[in-house]
Amino acid sequence: MKKINVFLVYFVSLIFMEFLFKFLTIEHIFRLSNINLILFLIPFSLLLSILTNITKNSKTNRVIFIVILSILSVWFSAQYVVKSYFGCYISLGAFGVADQVVEFASKGVIETLRRLPGIICLFIPFILTMIFHKYINFHKFRWQKNLVIFGIIVITYIIYLLSLNIGKNNSYSPYILYNEINDVNLNMENFGIVNSFFIDIKRTIFGFEDKINNNVDNILSGDKDDDTPKEYGYNILDIDFDSLIASESNKTIKEMHEYFKNDPGTKQNEYTGMFKDKNLILFMAESFNEVAVSPELTPTLYKLANSGFVFEEFYTPTIFSTIGGEFQELTGLYAESLGVLSEFRKGKTTFPQGIATKFKNEGYNTYAYHNNSYTFQDRNLYLPSLGFDNFKACRNGLEKLINCDIWPRSDVELIDATVDDYVNNDKFMVFYATNSGHSSYDNFNSNQMAKKHQDEYLAFNLPYSNRIATYLAAQMELDRALESLIEKLDAAGRLEDTVIALVGDHWPYELEVSEVNEAASYEKDAAVEINHSKFILWNSEMDTVKVSKVGSQIDVMPTIYNVFGIPYDSRLFIGKDILSTEGGLAIFANKEWVTDKGTYFPSNGKFIPKDGVSVSDDYIKSVIQIVNNKTSMSKKIIMNNYYSKLGL
Repeated sequence: MKKINVFLVYFVSLIFMEFLFKFLTIEHIFRLSNINLILFLIPFSLLLSILTNITKNSKTNRVIFIVILSILSVWFSAQYVVKSYFGCYISLGAFGVADQVVEFASKGVIETLRRLPGIICLFIPFILTMIFHKYINFHKFRWQKNLVIFGIIVITYIIYLLSLNIGKNNSYSPYILYNEINDVNLNMENFGIVNSFFIDIKRTIFGFEDKINNNVDNILSGDKDDDTPKEYGYNILDIDFDSLIASESNKTIKEMHEYFKNDPGTKQNEYTGMFKDKNLILFMAESFNEVAVSPELTPTLYKLANSGFVFEEFYTPTIFSTIGGEFQELTGLYAESLGVLSEFRKGKTTFPQGIATKFKNEGYNTYAYHNNSYTFQDRNLYLPSLGFDNFKACRNGLEKLINCDIWPRSDVELIDATVDDYVNNDKFMVFYATNSGHSSYDNFNSNQMAKKHQDEYLAFNLPYSNRIATYLAAQMELDRALESLIEKLDAAGRLEDTVIALVGDHWPYELEVSEVNEAASYEKDAAVEINHSKFILWNSEMDTVKVSKVGSQIDVMPTIYNVFGIPYDSRLFIGKDILSTEGGLAIFANKEWVTDKGTYFPSNGKFIPKDGVSVSDDYIKSVIQIVNNKTSMSKKIIMNNYYSKLGL
């Protein structure tokens, strides 16, 4: 019997794993870019076949084959677990935030076991070749054959490069992704796991600059004087961009100066300064989602979310877990990549418009608290870079005041242990990163906060399955913490002069979308609407203001600056004041986006308009370019420490 060529084994195995991975993780499997994926695997498989049959000893070559195929199987399986649990892919930039994975390693084992059927399927090529390895040819290639194979590798790789031009003018075509945009998620979904890995290596070693279009028409700007009864000024500072451009020799920095110069900024509005000189308590609530807002289970959350400012179209895009959500809330920038977050976490980035810095400039005392370890994700480094002088968490003082030995930790204890630090100050600005809503949600016994509220929850006799019930019970602790905070502010006579703001870091992605939908008011999809949530911005003395414009985490800080009347330059944030006349925009992990007119999915190139709305192809193309510019500029701001160049 003639033995099977090792090239064919590699090629078929990789095709199987690539398309099975797509089936397991990606909604739209069949796309034009699959041609590029297949074409790349031909030269790659040929190269592996040369490496495999490199020695004269067929047994040694078989060992090489086993090692290579096992590594590939493990790599695909690891990508599957990370993608399906965290919502992102493993890339070289991921190693800068690897501690988040290490912190929850035990949970990772559980999540891996939950995905064992998919992992076993990804190992099918490895299992079959172990059974039938004697039918594979592991004899060393003759040098003449190696030359022929090398020639085929060169030719097929050239064909692959030429194939990138297929549909090159499409917004997220392989050509655009290969030459103009660096997006790990889109690369993985279009080029596949193997090719994307090499693209990632190349760009990490040699660098890559996203293409910025400074001439795009900002159709979202939306400021119209004739629709405004009062002429408002712009939220901008006096920055001489012309002089900065003339004196700058670095091409990238000059391009950034030009980009921000061309941005008119956002106008002030009727809400500008309405909270001037009031105190601010800002929350990033762990795994908080709108399904946790209930008049029965969480009455305080319900009151705050449905009075004050009511943002009806707000999203918390889940991008790289907690660190991504916190980065977006505290910087007004998009969490473009794990590399950006890794750089941010070092605490060396200059933030003259950092939220605590700005409030300190207005005479506020600033505080930050977290009921997890103070070093987790390097909060002890990056919070000071944003201007926070007083940061207290477990293992740097808070453990003396609350129980840091349970999981998750109590938000009620967090509030009760810290309010006295600031409540009697003349002016205070406080940031809380909460913990009680954290997973696990397997059952009440797996979560100390859910267990604490189990009896209260069960008393309502709700028809939800076990895991979503555990999540909702855990979120009751956040509700009670807010109730306690309001009571303490009121007792100290500070409630009227204090604003409470709250936003989630991400949806509770340990749950299945179907489990979240049990408690949702409408059927949510897994890419966009699962992120639909609440942004609480509340003061006890204000009237309710409903806001229908789309917003997201990156808009939180500019919105707060505007309502507090804090001088800032709106051009330098990627997010914008939600209360301004500029059109709303929310950007998600795979460059999906939502505007006030509809939702766009790059995976299939479809735009779904809102009821009664119609848009032109030019509108879609313009917003796509705006999204590309914003995400790319977020990366450039951090990686080039851009704010330090402005002399603010």
